[in-house]
Amino acid sequence: MNTQLRSLFPITERAVYLNHAAVSPPPTPTIQAIQVQLEDVATNGSVNFRSRIATKERARKLLAGMIGARPEQIAFMRNTSDGLSTVANGLRWRAGDNLVTFRREFPSNMYPWLRLRASFGVEVRMCEEREGRIDLDEMIRLIDERTRVVAISQVQFASGFRADLERLGKAARAHDALLVVDFIQALGVIPTNVDNDLIDVAAGAAHKWLLTPEGIGILYLSDRARERIEPTLVGWISVPDPEDQSNFDQPWKPDALAWETGTGPAALFYGLEASLRLLNDTGVERIAAYLEQLTDYLCDKLDSRRYQIVSSRLAGEKSQIVCLRHKGGLEAMALYSHLKQRKIITAPRSGRLRIAPHLYNTTADIEALVDNLP
Repeated sequence: MNTQLRSLFPITERAVYLNHAAVSPPPTPTIQAIQVQLEDVATNGSVNFRSRIATKERARKLLAGMIGARPEQIAFMRNTSDGLSTVANGLRWRAGDNLVTFRREFPSNMYPWLRLRASFGVEVRMCEEREGRIDLDEMIRLIDERTRVVAISQVQFASGFRADLERLGKAARAHDALLVVDFIQALGVIPTNVDNDLIDVAAGAAHKWLLTPEGIGILYLSDRARERIEPTLVGWISVPDPEDQSNFDQPWKPDALAWETGTGPAALFYGLEASLRLLNDTGVERIAAYLEQLTDYLCDKLDSRRYQIVSSRLAGEKSQIVCLRHKGGLEAMALYSHLKQRKIITAPRSGRLRIAPHLYNTTADIEALVDNLP
């Protein structure tokens, strides 16, 4: 990536930031767009309310184009957990139904499903991690005629393992189950097409790879999923004509927009639009290819005598996240703290050191990390 792009990220002047799988520092155009909205409110109050709605809709359209969806199939939520929880609560469960997932999922993609065990008598089946990987054969064997949902992250937060969603989608549909995906660790850096990947539901948020401050969640519902899931989080804009404020006989909107309840973080939508334009202008496929090269470079530079690469680096399974383990017994937190003191920001996750570069990072950043590892 070019130096002009890197100059949009002020954090590069102060640190080597390699923790985008947690929270990303927004680029300057995103912050400037947010400031424009805030200044407008400070000056004009509600006068330009309609322009804020238009900005939100432009951001929705950009996001839909990024994942191959229609705009009305995307609802903006508060976060990933809200999206997954409302899906879990909105399905019509029966005692004896089951759900298939992965034991080391991030809690956002675990607690909504675990709650179903006591509430509805749903069995939660979990496949195990195998040397930093998910054995998809093992996962698929857990699916049967009582499976209602297969829940998986597109990219795992603590290993970087990337799932073959199309394969899982085919297995789920063979038993008439829904494929529900936490795609927060893929949005913006891994090409995704919800139809081609057979994704029925996807939930995520904008504060990681989408380069937007925290506060915007994303819920995608396919037409197939919308037929099966009732909106359980609703409000005044969940109906077809929100302006008809005395008509309480309206149905819910027929698409994912039924899940939007009311006012949201207007300023953040201005930022989201700016970030999405930057990512689209750069190209998600180009970003993905660049980050594959950068993480391959990292793996090549590591001293295999001292560090084990936990993440799968097989074609189709590797991602922009690399997780390491020190062979000499140094804990991940100690490694993180050592690097942080040197202004190199990573993350300790599940006993591993997680490294997650983005489009503006360089080989020099990777060399600085490797040179400073104990």
